[in-house]
Amino acid sequence: MTQNQNTTSRTYQQLQPSERGEIMVLHNENWPASQIATKLHRDRSTITRELQRNTTRQIGANHKPYQAYYAETAQILHNDRRAACHAVSWTDKAPEFFDYLTSELHKNPRTQSVDTCRQAVQDAIDDYGPEHFKTLTFDNGSEFADLSKVQGTTVYFAHPYSPWERGTNENQNQLIRKFIPKGKSMKSLTLPVIQAIQDALNQRPRKILGYKSAMDILPDFD
Repeated sequence: MTQNQNTTSRTYQQLQPSERGEIMVLHNENWPASQIATKLHRDRSTITRELQRNTTRQIGANHKPYQAYYAETAQILHNDRRAACHAVSWTDKAPEFFDYLTSELHKNPRTQSVDTCRQAVQDAIDDYGPEHFKTLTFDNGSEFADLSKVQGTTVYFAHPYSPWERGTNENQNQLIRKFIPKGKSMKSLTLPVIQAIQDALNQRPRKILGYKSAMDILPDFD
């Protein structure tokens, strides 16, 4: 992989209330997370993450605080987080971006200049903050030639015929193709359709994120 000017599935299901009940009982019996995971046919990371996120501070009869995991409380906390993720439409969060995206999708891509492509990327970094863009990786196509000038992140260009150098991008393209088959014109796409596709992908658990979704990681990303 080159940097700047040539410088370089698994299905996850949310824990069910009954499983949280079993976790509570077994955890209270001092079962280790690995054994609880084996009994529930879950990954150990799922159990440890559940205990870390949903263990709460309680006050005992002796008025001293202690940490405890309660299934009902864990389910409430989980539901609250999910509700927070979906509380605001992404269209409402970034209307200018979606208006611009829709406009660009309706144009003939062959008429777009490299300046337009670079400016769109730079605007996204400036609007959302460079802390959210550690690196960006592009093809070596002429339409990306000017992107080495983008500020606020490290830009890489993949070698020709090396899609494995853009693994996350290639995976994302495959997911998008489930909604927009290859060869289908994008000119007819409406803003609600674009948003629905984005929301579906942002709510999808990902292995690279520890089987959390993008919305779980950045629920307030606007």
